[in-house]
Amino acid sequence: MEDHKIVELYLGRDEAAIQCTCEKFGGRLRALAWGITEDWQTAEECENDTYLKAWNSIPPHEPREYLYAFLARITRHLSLDCCRRRSRLKREAFLCQLSAELEQCIPAPDDTACRLDALALAEALNGFLATLGEKKRNLFIRRYWYLDSVRALSRRFGMSENNVRTTLFRCRQSLREYLEREGIEL
Repeated sequence: MEDHKIVELYLGRDEAAIQCTCEKFGGRLRALAWGITEDWQTAEECENDTYLKAWNSIPPHEPREYLYAFLARITRHLSLDCCRRRSRLKREAFLCQLSAELEQCIPAPDDTACRLDALALAEALNGFLATLGEKKRNLFIRRYWYLDSVRALSRRFGMSENNVRTTLFRCRQSLREYLEREGIEL
């Protein structure tokens, strides 16, 4: 079923919307949650919580053209909340490592001099991603959105781990330069 028809089911408060969402996106949402939590049971809980949150969020939101992105954002936030709640030290260290990698490129949210409108930053990030080749863009998104490990990226893209690290480092440097050119203070 097409995304806009699923959204229409949500808007009509038809419970079939949840079943259609599960059939179309369930595996991808569960895999996203597992990539963050590294626990299948928690991933399933996050997937189910995503359906509930989507049910409660549509309306007022109407993500007809970007339903998967809407659901993935919910799943990602729920998964990260689970990690924080369960105090997974190893996973938290991993999340801190990823944050440290990007903090040199993106302004810190608690630095009042660097506060940016979320929409402006999102537009700048989308603009930057559009400048990257497909492979680099996919590496960047898999690392910083899906939180894939360097080892997993190495296997997925057929690259050495050093090559993945170097490519990501160069992408972060390019992002920093791009944001500076766009007038975004770091």
